Amino acid sequence: MINIAVLVSGGGTNLQALIDAQNAGAFPKGKITLVLASNAKAYALERAKNHGIESVVVSRKSFADPADYDQAIIDTLKSHNIDLVVLAGFLSILGKPVIDAYPERIVNIHPSLIPSFCGAGFYGLKVHEAALSYGVKVTGATVHLVNEIPDGGRILLQKAVDILPQDTPETLQRRVMEEAEWKLLPQAVAMLTEQLSEE
Repeated sequence: MINIAVLVSGGGTNLQALIDAQNAGAFPKGKITLVLASNAKAYALERAKNHGIESVVVSRKSFADPADYDQAIIDTLKSHNIDLVVLAGFLSILGKPVIDAYPERIVNIHPSLIPSFCGAGFYGLKVHEAALSYGVKVTGATVHLVNEIPDGGRILLQKAVDILPQDTPETLQRRVMEEAEWKLLPQAVAMLTEQLSEE
């Protein structure tokens, strides 16, 4: 069984989509065994608790040195025998040591069609604000492997979402979640757990 850790910083809607998919049998070869939050107030921790999933807080603010933070994350993941790491609204950038510890085993969801509106500084509503101010007619979400370049890893899945004339950043964010993120992320996890179980 592939042990999955989901890394979160906020409400955990993508985590919920993964839990729902798991409960529906979407990834028989994998199991979410850990939720790691960068923030003790993240509502995602409640979601983990409600579904009997172990959770831990590794707060970025507790570490003066980014290298120590990376090491704390690696130690936490290793101590839980994690095979696959899923970033689901995790707002801290992982350093090279974490990426090296889990090569091709860290996956992220980004709320745009990469290479548009991505990279350092593009997260949350900022992505949707940029898409609207630029005037693009189509946006969406991308699941990609994580490397040292923010949003720069190999793309696994993408799904387009039309932008409507009356969209605000908030309505667009919600629709991209519902139509793309919550579908793509479970799909990617199913795909990766299948691959990893065959290695």
